[in-house]
Amino acid sequence: MDPDERRSVKRLTDPRALRALAHPIRMSLVGMLRLHGPLTATRAGELLGESSASCSFHLRQLAKYGLVEEAGGGKGRERPWQPTTMFTHWPEVAEDPEVAAAAGLLSSVVVEGYFDQAMHWLETKSSEPEEWQHAAHLGDTSLYVTSGELAELGEQVRLLVDRYLDRQIRPELRPPGSRPVTYIHLAFPRMDAAGRLAAKAYAARAAAEHDSGAVASRRPGAERDAREAATSPPTAQAAGVREGGAADHHDSRDEQ
Repeated sequence: MDPDERRSVKRLTDPRALRALAHPIRMSLVGMLRLHGPLTATRAGELLGESSASCSFHLRQLAKYGLVEEAGGGKGRERPWQPTTMFTHWPEVAEDPEVAAAAGLLSSVVVEGYFDQAMHWLETKSSEPEEWQHAAHLGDTSLYVTSGELAELGEQVRLLVDRYLDRQIRPELRPPGSRPVTYIHLAFPRMDAAGRLAAKAYAARAAAEHDSGAVASRRPGAERDAREAATSPPTAQAAGVREGGAADHHDSRDEQ
């Protein structure tokens, strides 16, 4: 299948559209249609535990901004709906304050949804088959990378995930035993004490290297201290992790 078809994207830049999508039910509807569509408002309501009237209203709002469309056939709340694309994109950086605020609101709703899904998995995983408990992921790894390297890493992960996207559009490709999985990928500069310490040390080192004329006036050993602070890993206490490399922990028994 053409990669462009697998990764069809709806790009949102209108703050009204961003705010319209920043609603848990609407986000769930879009996700449900992408996974199981086309669906009627009645069927979507049954799956989400919402009334058909509520789902019908939210579907019309999503259609207003081009996120869903009628699939044809049916009448009223029995009309099937389908997604217009498989993914949604909104600005990471926006010069317009209104767009930036709306994009930030949408991102926060998405992250809250991630948290809810993860907690639901943790609360119910003991009742799931053991092979799925082992296959699931939960962990994090701290890395020292440049912004370019982080972007490249994201592209590498995307290419790996894309190998399975055909199955979302073509059910006949889904192997026996497969089931929908939420693959959450988050990567961002650390903003905790360990991250601030590293950023401060790097800034100090960069300033020392840039202003070489001032090195002689610095106290003895200051440049060495800045260099060592920028290259030494944070302590377990500063990083907020347990001893034993918990920052690189990968427990295959937890995930969603």
